[in-house]
Parts: sequence; C-alpha cells; structure tokens
Amino acid sequence: MNRQRLLVAGLIGAAAVIAGLVMWVPRMDRPPTLSGYIEGEPLYMAAPVAGTVRQVSVVRGQDVAAGEALFVVDPAQVRAQADQASAEAAAAQAQAQDARKGQRPAELAVFEANIAAAEARARDAHADLRRVQPLVRQGWYAPARLDDARAAAEAADAQVRAARKQRDAALLGAREDQVRAADARVTQAQAAVTGAAARLAEVAPRAPARARVEDVFFHPGEWAPANQPILSLLPDERIKVRFFVPERDRAAYRIGRTVRFACDGCASGLSARIEFVAPRPEFTPPVIYSREARDRLVYLVEARPSARLNPGQPVDVEPLS
Repeated sequence: MNRQRLLVAGLIGAAAVIAGLVMWVPRMDRPPTLSGYIEGEPLYMAAPVAGTVRQVSVVRGQDVAAGEALFVVDPAQVRAQADQASAEAAAAQAQAQDARKGQRPAELAVFEANIAAAEARARDAHADLRRVQPLVRQGWYAPARLDDARAAAEAADAQVRAARKQRDAALLGAREDQVRAADARVTQAQAAVTGAAARLAEVAPRAPARARVEDVFFHPGEWAPANQPILSLLPDERIKVRFFVPERDRAAYRIGRTVRFACDGCASGLSARIEFVAPRPEFTPPVIYSREARDRLVYLVEARPSARLNPGQPVDVEPLS
C-alpha cells in the first residue's frame, strides 16, 4: 500500500516537472521582449462654415501627399466676402493715395484765377491811391479820402496774399493726421483681405502632411455643418509605437534613443525613436500580457517608427539596457 502511494506521488511529481519544463524551456530560447502596439492619432479635417460639400477628391484608404486637395465646401459665400474685402482694400488704398496728393489741375486753376482777380483788384486800389494822394495835397479832396484809398489798397494786398495761401495749401494735400488715418484704414482693409483669403482656403483644405485617408464622413451633395469633420487623415508622423517598461528599467529609456521592434507580417529590422516617456507610473494595462515581466507598475513610452504600420497592430519591443 505504501509502495503504491509512493509510486503515485512520484508520478505526480514527475508530471509537474515535465509540465514546468514544457512551459519554461521555450521561454529560455527566445529573448525577453516588451509588449506594445501601434497607435495612430487621426486628424479630423473640417470647414469653419456650413455648406454643401461640392467635391471630395480622395477616397478611404488612399495615400495623399502634403498639399494635396481633399474636399471643397460651397465657397460662394466665402468668395463673395473675399471679393468685398478686396474692393474695400482697393478703395482704402485709393483714398490714402489721394490724401497725399494736392488738388487736381482744374481745381488749382480756380485758385490761380482767384489770385489773378485779387491782384487785379489790388492794382486798381493802388492806382486809385496814386490818383488821390496829389489831389489831397492840393486840397481838392479831404484827408479822409486818402485814408480810404490807402485802406482799400491794403485790403486788396491782403486778399492777394490770402488767395496765394489757399493755392499753396491746395498743393500740400491732406494733413499728416489725416494721412495716418487713411493708412490705418488701408491696413485694416488689407487685414480683412487676408482673413477672407484664409477662410476661402479653409473651405477647400489640403493635406498638411503625407497621410492616409482613414475615413470619409460626407460625400458630394451632402450638407455639412460648420466644424463638422468631412474626413479623417492618419499622417505618418502621428503613428507611433506604444509600449510599457517595468519601473526598474525606466532609466534606460530616454527621449532620442532608438528601440528595435518586430510585429507579425512586418519587415525585419524595424526601429523607432523614443519621443515621450511618461513621468508617472501606472498599473499594467489589462490588454498587455508580458511574457517575462510581471511588474505591476510600468511606464508608458511612445516612439516614432521608421516605417508606416497599421494602428492596433501588436508589436514586440527589444528592451534597452
């Protein structure tokens, strides 16, 4: 009886040893890895105004280059605003130029005629003064007549001077403060033109970088509300490798270092440059199952891969030492 118990116990122990070997020996043959996945942060492209989608130039899954046209929302209203802003800018510029100019030739001719008339009256007044002076000395006229003639001549000279000042002022153009005000209106109008041009570009945006069209939400003929995404892009620069490192190994992962990783169906020799290391630890996410590390506290690390990969794809990262 005792022999049978010993035999059963020996068989159970041998089975446990064999099970342990089956489980751990394969792990001894492969290097330790850190589990992670590919994460993508899409860009949602929208128009700032509501309108009918006139054109969608891309399809879902298409690769687009930087600057490639994406879609057009009805630009009629925005284009009208841009035209109005351009017209107002042109008017402000013309007013500013006019403020720096003097009167037109026809207007200056009026001032010249006024000067000529004033000079003629002055000549008549001085001629009358010259006739009155000897007659007053001879006693034919009272001295008051001489005073009146002299006053008339002086008044005529003053009118000549005033007419000439008016002509000189007409040649000067607007006052300095008025010129500055006109220039300020030009600057304001040009800013409105720039804003209208920006709004016109926003209803027909282009790809900001090389990307893949992840999804298209509106199609030509559909009404799109303002700021509602028309489509989403997945730029290459917003695809990253996310993985978690144990707390004891965090010091080896610094921004700028390169890690190597592998994934199913991917080319060999893939690498990624670390761009972010979480400053605080977190508990191991339930979706991450590390083969070797069993640490509860880990740090999130994000790195930009050297090749385009698909978000959600699991990866194995070689640990850094």
